[in-house]
Amino acid sequence: MKRKYGALVAASLGLALSLSACGSDDSGNGSGSNDGGDAQGKIGVILPDTQSSVRWESADRPALEAAFEKAGVEYDIKNAEGDADNMTKIADGMIADGVTVLAIVNLDSESGAAIQEKAASQGVKTIDYDRLTLGGSADYYVSFDNTKVGELQGQGLADCLGGKQSNIIYLNGSPTDNNATLFAEGAHKVLDGISTIKSVGEQAVPDWDNDQAVTIFEQLFTKAGGKVDGVLAANDGLGGSAISILEKNGLAGKVPVTGQDATVEGLQNILAGTQCMTVYKSAKLEAGALADAAIALSKGEKAETTGTVKDSEGNRDVPSILLDPQAITKDTVKSVIDDGGQKASDVCTGKFADLCTAAGIS
Repeated sequence: MKRKYGALVAASLGLALSLSACGSDDSGNGSGSNDGGDAQGKIGVILPDTQSSVRWESADRPALEAAFEKAGVEYDIKNAEGDADNMTKIADGMIADGVTVLAIVNLDSESGAAIQEKAASQGVKTIDYDRLTLGGSADYYVSFDNTKVGELQGQGLADCLGGKQSNIIYLNGSPTDNNATLFAEGAHKVLDGISTIKSVGEQAVPDWDNDQAVTIFEQLFTKAGGKVDGVLAANDGLGGSAISILEKNGLAGKVPVTGQDATVEGLQNILAGTQCMTVYKSAKLEAGALADAAIALSKGEKAETTGTVKDSEGNRDVPSILLDPQAITKDTVKSVIDDGGQKASDVCTGKFADLCTAAGIS
C-alpha cells in the first residue's frame, strides 16, 4: 500500500505531522520518552554540512529530533561539516555504537555508497535522505520530487520575466549532488521550451559554496556584458550570491532571481523584491517520512512508499517516498511561517518588519 504523501503536503500547512518541539542534547544524541513499540536499536542520521544551506541545522535537525522524540525511539544525529572522510568516521562510530538503521545525506555518491556497503555488511539498514546515492545500496530513498523542484523554479522565473525577451544565467548546485542535476533538468525542461528566454551562461557551483558562487556569477555576468534579465539560482544561498553582484551593478530588484529552501534570507529577499521566488520543502514532512521509514525498518517491517526512483549507476529501482515541493512568492511567504518552516520573529526583523506586515505576517 502506498501512502499518499502528495496529498499530505497541502495538509501540512498547519495540520500534517504536528511535532512537539523536543530535542536531543548538545552531542546530537537523544532517546524518546514515549513507548517505542517494537522498534529495536538506535536510528542514526548524518547531515551533510552547515555551508550548502542553513536548512540542515535550522530546519531538518529540529524536525528530525521532534519526529523521533514523538515516536519514542533512540536516535543519534550528527553533521559531517562538508567532509566526506568525517562522514565515514561518523558512520563507523554509529555502526560500532549499535545503530540498526542509518540515514545519510551524502556529500558525494562514491563515499556514500561505501558507507552503505559497510553498513550492510554489519546488518545495518540504510536510507538515503534528501539525496540519492548513485551506485549505493540504500533500502529506501526519502526526498522531495527534485525534478519538480527545478520545474517550479523554471516556471517561477518565467512568470517573473512576464513573457519578455530575456537573457538568463543558470547558477546550478554542486556537480557531486545528484539533486542539483535533477533541479537543473527540471528547470531546463520548462525554460528551454520558451522562445523568449535565452541562456547566456550556466555553471555549477562546487559544494554549493556561496562564496564561490559570488565569483562564478560575477564572471558569468561580465561575460554576458551585464545583459542579464533573470537568474535561475538553485537555492537561496546561491540566489543571495547572485543578488550581491546584481546590487553591485544597480540591478537588484530589477533582475528576478529564483531560490530554494525558503530560508530566512530567501524569504526576506522575496519580501524586499530582490528575489522573485523560492521553493519550500517542509522539513516536518520530510523528517516525518524519514522517521516513519526508519522506524518501520527498525521493527523489521517494510516502509510505505510512493514508488521507485531509478539509480542509473547501480541499475536498480530504489523504493522511494517522494514528497511534493511548493513554490513560494511574496503572496505566499506567510504560508511558510504558518507551517512552522520559519519563525516570524526571525524573518520580520529590522527593515523587514513593515514588509511582513504588508504581507499579512504578524
